[in-house]
Amino acid sequence: MTLALVIWDCDGVLVDSEPLANRVLSRAFQDAGFPISYQTCVDEMVGLPLPACFRLAEEWYGRPLPEGFFDLVQESTYQAMRRELQPVAGVRAAIEAVPLPRCVASSSELAKIALSLELTGLLELFDDRLYSAEQVPRGKPHPDLFLFAAERMGVAPADCAVVEDSFHGARGAVAAGMRVFGYGAGGFADQLAASGATVFHDMAELPSLLGYPEGPIGGVEHGLQK
Repeated sequence: MTLALVIWDCDGVLVDSEPLANRVLSRAFQDAGFPISYQTCVDEMVGLPLPACFRLAEEWYGRPLPEGFFDLVQESTYQAMRRELQPVAGVRAAIEAVPLPRCVASSSELAKIALSLELTGLLELFDDRLYSAEQVPRGKPHPDLFLFAAERMGVAPADCAVVEDSFHGARGAVAAGMRVFGYGAGGFADQLAASGATVFHDMAELPSLLGYPEGPIGGVEHGLQK
């Protein structure tokens, strides 16, 4: 396997944000009169941009969400992140063990991606190589975001590996012609596999899957963009 770039999802892959984000989202829906449970948010909305989640809710209940709902959800999510957000276990070591250029491609907004990585001490590993669904016409599960990230990084899609935890993201990466590695610790292992991902459950497994069983040669990060 020849790879020239690793594209990382953010929520659920780099940062352990999915439980808190879905808790906030389900509570906001319920407070607005949309009886959408935490589990429904997990099952149907993980990996989607927030506007797509809102459209689903409006389609299910046949009425619009209240004015200002996006800002309400964002502010509540930011507050929860500042209180409790943590990196995914073992992810920093996994990133540092793979001496390839890297970037982030997430359904979250750029400001939220940057805040998530700053709060968890991971931002220095990516600098400004952050790409968001808000920069492309269609978010996940479409391939647009992954193709955009590869173009910005100057790498052909066939030479990219994508690390995802949602089947929406995995489908988008497969559609982009990229190799997909699905982090199954979030409970979507079967769906990730069905979407075409190579599934793993511990970040310590990932460097070997990417072809770096012993990390950077001699402890030096050859060719790594920092």
